[in-house]
Amino acid sequence: MEFIVPFKGEVKFKLILDPTVWIFDDRKLNLETYFQEERIEKDELEDYKRGMGEHWSREIMEGSTVPPTLNSEKTYKSKEKKEMLTGTFGILFKPFLLNAEPFEHAKRVVFETLHGEFEFPIDHAEQLIFKFSDHGKPLKEDGPVHVLLPDGSNQENPITDIQAIRVE
Repeated sequence: MEFIVPFKGEVKFKLILDPTVWIFDDRKLNLETYFQEERIEKDELEDYKRGMGEHWSREIMEGSTVPPTLNSEKTYKSKEKKEMLTGTFGILFKPFLLNAEPFEHAKRVVFETLHGEFEFPIDHAEQLIFKFSDHGKPLKEDGPVHVLLPDGSNQENPITDIQAIRVE
């Protein structure tokens, strides 16, 4: 079984997704709590603009400072390490779909699996979640990812054995 997922079809950029590196991604979701907790949607672009504005204002007032590299390197506390080794994680599909840049005429996303094809309208597919880790282990048997619905209703019976993602 391949541990990569090709992204193809009516997209500007043909991507290859590698779920084995997502454990280090800050966007990962803890699936043990994700479907039970209330979520507030954040506008990442707005957060970025606000942060850049604060940085720009600080540079005007205080002058430019170059950050030391040791402060910018990410270190993991033992609690975070343990969570990464034992947790069940997923990641939203939307950023990958946006990075592939579907053509305007594209209307659906098709997940090609060993068991057939599963299709979703693009606007619904943006909200899907890729499960990539179960109790700290990659999904070797029926992975590399499982597709979960946004409400988690198919957690016990996810779409598995994903071979490719095709945009039509």
